[in-house]
Amino acid sequence: MARVHLLMLAQAFAVLIVAEDTSTPKPKKVLDTVMTPSYVPPEEKHGSYWRKSAAATLEAKLKETTNTNKARNGIMFIGDGMSLATVMAARTFAGQLERGLGEDNVLEFEKFPVTGLARTYCLDAQVPDSACTATSYLTGVKTKYGVVGLDGNVTRGACSSQLHQGNWATSIGQWALDNGLDVGLVTTTRVTHASPAGMYAHTSERNWECDADVPEECLALGCRDIAYQLIMENPGRQFKVIMGGGRREFFPNTTTPLLKSAGQRRDGLDLAEMWHEDKVQRNASHQYVTNRAELMKVFNSNDLPEYMLGLFNDDHMDYHMKADNQPTLEEMVEVAIKMLNRSEKGYFLFVEGGRIDHAHHDSLARLALDETVEYAKAVGKARELTDGSDTLIVVSADHAHTMTVAGYPSRGNDILGAVDTATGSDARPYTAISYANGRAASYGPGGRVDVTLLDDFKNGALDFSYPSLVPLDSETHGGEDVAVFALGPWQHLFTSSYEQSAIPHLMAYAMCLTEEKHENCNKHPAFFWTSSGGNMKPNVLSYSLSFSDTKRILASDTKTPPISILGRCLPVG
Repeated sequence: MARVHLLMLAQAFAVLIVAEDTSTPKPKKVLDTVMTPSYVPPEEKHGSYWRKSAAATLEAKLKETTNTNKARNGIMFIGDGMSLATVMAARTFAGQLERGLGEDNVLEFEKFPVTGLARTYCLDAQVPDSACTATSYLTGVKTKYGVVGLDGNVTRGACSSQLHQGNWATSIGQWALDNGLDVGLVTTTRVTHASPAGMYAHTSERNWECDADVPEECLALGCRDIAYQLIMENPGRQFKVIMGGGRREFFPNTTTPLLKSAGQRRDGLDLAEMWHEDKVQRNASHQYVTNRAELMKVFNSNDLPEYMLGLFNDDHMDYHMKADNQPTLEEMVEVAIKMLNRSEKGYFLFVEGGRIDHAHHDSLARLALDETVEYAKAVGKARELTDGSDTLIVVSADHAHTMTVAGYPSRGNDILGAVDTATGSDARPYTAISYANGRAASYGPGGRVDVTLLDDFKNGALDFSYPSLVPLDSETHGGEDVAVFALGPWQHLFTSSYEQSAIPHLMAYAMCLTEEKHENCNKHPAFFWTSSGGNMKPNVLSYSLSFSDTKRILASDTKTPPISILGRCLPVG
């Protein structure tokens, strides 16, 4: 009898297990969607897993200390168009590339201890462009849509207001130079594009990238194009590192063996040659490079030049997934830091992952996510090559985009695929990623487009444009706040919600570039001794010596000084 009861209990338990694992009927309401993940980590099913996870997070937060050192170096990373939705989708995309579920993946900058939110509107626009935002996060002044490096007292496209220096807004790059630091910029766009232009240009029209773009009447009045300002005027001509695309803006509109295609300049100027002549006059070593092979040859040499100009494409640099013999953003950042790190007073480096934005404008979600992953790798490289005790790294975006991730897909669902749990009310599938507006219309003559029937979608084509509600020739920016991630001295300043224009002022305060100095700005630095003659992270032959230690050693009767004294003495701070 007991065996019968046990058998009945076992059968009942089996029924319960089957019932738990059996899908319920298809819901009629969206909110009743039943998830069908292919896998859920077993440990995550237990509450203890999440309590331990929270405990680890709390422990890490409690161990954090306030770093109020002087930031000897500052690096600003801008992911152009890197909305919070883009961060989430790229994080998932990167995780799924590694054969993970994706959602629990963490991008390099998401590991930073401090985050905040920045408001991105222009003076005259609810949703901004990259010109007014570049002016905001690089000069600390909000301005009008389409304007770079000028305050709000300008009219877009008006040369007179551009020429009035009272309207000029100087960048944190200029502030760094004024304090004796070295400066560089790295971008995957044209180096004359709106975002990098915020580092050095003052123009009432962001599209005036070379003289051919500037109206004749403005040229006659003395308005200079953006490329000219970079090479021939301050602060651009003082930048130690300039790397990106946009060769055509620097050469005459005649074919040359070097360019292999015609430039766009009508004034006959060869700005690369003028850059060379300027550096010769300064008696400074310098190198102009045009592809990855040339860059890596210089990087691997034992004699880096003092100045570097790298123009790796006629237009913007190619998307990472399409590039050939062009350096990655990570590689350019490594070269830039290696060059700038020789500065005894420190440096400021601006880095832009600019093609995230361009991919979004064409609704090319796959390329946008890959560009974001590459951008995150560059951040990781910068963190690897620097010391958090004296280098402040700030990561943010200039503006958002209209891309969303929606539809209640199951965990682990292909972030670039169709939602696995439901169809639309028209019984047709829809993608987890879509755009509020853009190039690929959602509706055709036969109703809503079923993208799962399209070969480009099924094959994961790089040029597949994801569906959008409002058809436009180019998808637009989004107006929501963007995230700010900070690591290093004074990282705590970047918490909460603030105007985007506060960012360079916060960085400048940490770096002691402002009139208002914190207590560690004027502390006399210790000396950093290294047998290698550089000021990278300490090696086994490196010592940090006080002034009293230095005097004692130099005054000693020892005939053979310590090995580190044979090296070069560089002040740290």
